[in-house]
Amino acid sequence: MCSPMKHPIFHGRPLDLKHGRIDLTHGAGGRASAQLVNDVFAPAFDNAWLAQGNDQAIMPPVAGRLAMSTDCHVVAPLFFPGGDIGVLAVNGTVNDLAVGGAQPRYLSAGFILEEGLPLDDLVRIVQSMARAARDAGVQIVTGDTKVVERGKADGLFITTAGVGVVPQGVELDGGNARPGDAILLSGHLAEHGLAVLSQRENIGFDSSIVSDCAALNGLTEQLLETCPSLRLMRDPTRGGLGNALNEICQQSGFSMRIWEEALPIRTTVRAACEFFGLDPLYIANEGKLIAVCARQDAPALVDAMRAHPLGQDAALIGEVTDDARGLVRMQTSFGGERLVDWLNGEVLPRIC
Repeated sequence: MCSPMKHPIFHGRPLDLKHGRIDLTHGAGGRASAQLVNDVFAPAFDNAWLAQGNDQAIMPPVAGRLAMSTDCHVVAPLFFPGGDIGVLAVNGTVNDLAVGGAQPRYLSAGFILEEGLPLDDLVRIVQSMARAARDAGVQIVTGDTKVVERGKADGLFITTAGVGVVPQGVELDGGNARPGDAILLSGHLAEHGLAVLSQRENIGFDSSIVSDCAALNGLTEQLLETCPSLRLMRDPTRGGLGNALNEICQQSGFSMRIWEEALPIRTTVRAACEFFGLDPLYIANEGKLIAVCARQDAPALVDAMRAHPLGQDAALIGEVTDDARGLVRMQTSFGGERLVDWLNGEVLPRIC
């Protein structure tokens, strides 16, 4: 397979990165494709494996079990408060590996570019990806680009796949949850989805809402060191906290109870959800994690979360219950109880 991201570096007349735009020749595998790689992707993602210019990246062997994840990113708009599609693509895949106990190592990146995309937008996004990868300690070692006609891709879509290493003795799984276990959340809910929505609808709030998009692997490593008996972790992205908890109940065969008053939700976010008619339990997050542990380990785990910059607002939000129906229930602030069911569809499309 011939791929522009895999061409040897081409030294030709540089692209006009400030005023130029993507056209169909940039996906044809010829001179224009090679120039795109040389001027945009190669300088940003530079590493020994990518520089080989082969149809594959061959990495050294590692000690431990391999973990792999893949994700597609179609967020609209491409830029939003707190990030863009590039940083989201890197952090989303890093986090999928990290919450499984893996140490993320390598990423691949596939780009579907729309004819007419400004080159300076692409450069900005690629540089965001490069910074996010450096911050997370991962390398983007292989990739591909394709160009489709105007109107076929809404600017840019990105697919990333990641490979990580799970250390010996780490066994995190949704099926590990047991009755009496504590449910912890690393911080405030619903910030990413609302940041994207407010940008998309051009709605401002008295206090700006910024996406929480961040790489969680530093936090997850700290939690594993603090609590080796950690049952599982999960990142509540699409479908938010509500869907993530239902997934764990389905895997474990038990139920959960959460407490509304314990949920960390910023006042601005709560007001925005009321304005849009949305439930913050189902809004996507991109820099938060759920952790389930034995009840006696919960205080130490909360302290470990709060000692990390990405977990300063961590809270104990609920418990696993001995109910084989696999239901998630929330004790409301009024003293009642409501069912937190699966979503039938997506509340906010195109938020990741």
